[in-house]
Amino acid sequence: MSSHASKKVIFAALAGNFLIAISKSAAAFYTNSSAMLSEAIHSFVDCGNQGLLLYGMKKAARPADKSHPFGYGMELYFWTFVVAILIFAVGAGISLYEGITKVMDPHPVTDIHINYIVLGAAIIFEGYSWSVAYIEFMKSKAHPEIMKSVRESKDPTIFTVLFEDTAAMLGLIIALLGLYIGDSLGIAEMDGIASILIGVVLAATAILLAYECKGLLIGEAADEATIDNIENIAQSYAEIDAVNEVLTMHMGPRDILLNLSLDFKNDLLANVVEQTVSKMEKEIKIAHPEVKRIFIEAQEIA
Repeated sequence: MSSHASKKVIFAALAGNFLIAISKSAAAFYTNSSAMLSEAIHSFVDCGNQGLLLYGMKKAARPADKSHPFGYGMELYFWTFVVAILIFAVGAGISLYEGITKVMDPHPVTDIHINYIVLGAAIIFEGYSWSVAYIEFMKSKAHPEIMKSVRESKDPTIFTVLFEDTAAMLGLIIALLGLYIGDSLGIAEMDGIASILIGVVLAATAILLAYECKGLLIGEAADEATIDNIENIAQSYAEIDAVNEVLTMHMGPRDILLNLSLDFKNDLLANVVEQTVSKMEKEIKIAHPEVKRIFIEAQEIA
């Protein structure tokens, strides 16, 4: 997925969340609703998260230097992990605290219809943001199963926004149902219970996001199709007896480090080996532009 597509998703989410956060905050303070306050906090946290993702993309785009010879691509993975921590610590933590406090000391929500209007508008805005993220994710997904595509994805910006927007939609529905049930049945605690459930949704989202980012941070290999194709390219050369190893690692969403261990034929001259290596590197980079650096080792098969 292109950087332009990633930024499109993030900007759409940022714009929607900022408008929603202001509306929710006003409604929360005016109506004294814990569920609405939790939702407002959630939206502000999401705005901060999108800002961090944009910052991470900018920092990751810096060229390689002496301090970081393989570039800064993995910095995007770090900031995505920070986003997961913020969702858990701030979003989920405050929502759970606010909900538990409201359940222990319940008080009625005033002007309930204002909350309904704001939540309805928020669902529309959030639904648009979610649809943008979902469409872009579906364009890039590598597997029919969504969760497997998430696990195989090397660009965390798209699935992070998709996770956030999905959690936001669930939170809005929970807040709406909690307020409606509490108002209809006269159960003041339902507002606090809705806030607790929103906190649980955010905590689950953060844990899932952190788990997916962990693999990227510690270094993930390229997808199987890419590895298989690189191996086939190497094996197609008459000068190669065998491919010992194909080792890859993502240094960023579109930056792969490749290490090849090849068993060259024993009777080859040094200049022939050099020419073969040069041709092979060029062919691999044409087939896979995301492979930025290639290291080829001549080693006899064990």
